[in-house]
Amino acid sequence: MAVLITDSCINCDACIEECPATAIVSGSESPLSDGEYTYVKPEKCIECVDSAVPKCADVCPTEGCIVWDMPYTPEYNDHFVQSGEYVIRVHKSKGLMSPEVSPMPWRESISMEQREARVSVGETLKLYN
Repeated sequence: MAVLITDSCINCDACIEECPATAIVSGSESPLSDGEYTYVKPEKCIECVDSAVPKCADVCPTEGCIVWDMPYTPEYNDHFVQSGEYVIRVHKSKGLMSPEVSPMPWRESISMEQREARVSVGETLKLYN
């Protein structure tokens, strides 16, 4: 996963239609038991590595709402699987779609320090003035 939507989300759902990986769902469809705002499925997020910026952050009207998270790679398996912030999908034949089973592409230009600090995607990629 690479991005996380924070509790500053206003639930406008503008990001849902923009996501090319269909990785974003509305708060009412969040797999979290207490899901109150738009949710990014980490096992599907591709950080829009083929675009200049992640499409969700480009369209989001709430500055700082979308932040970087750790890459969805085997090295960070425990970060996603053992976290209360995520519910990883279980595939019928492949099982838990963890980073060890299904790693996703990520932007290597974003440092691990920025990811650990959950720096705003927009701030990092200069989307704001």
